[in-house]
Amino acid sequence: METDINRLKVVLAEKKRTNKWLCEQLNVNPSTVSKWCTNSSQPDLPTLVRIAAVLEVDINELVNKKFVESI
Repeated sequence: METDINRLKVVLAEKKRTNKWLCEQLNVNPSTVSKWCTNSSQPDLPTLVRIAAVLEVDINELVNKKFVESI
């Protein structure tokens, strides 16, 4: 079963942005963003919407489709 729920690390790399940049944009602790990027924890839905907005991507790009299909 696919364990990576989000694609945040991949999207940050595609956008040439860092974890530090994202934590500054969202005003959250750097360790929180790190946990999201390693999929050890997940952002809540309102935060996921904010992440999509600051990265200027559709929210669907942040969700691993293989994980969704496996549910």
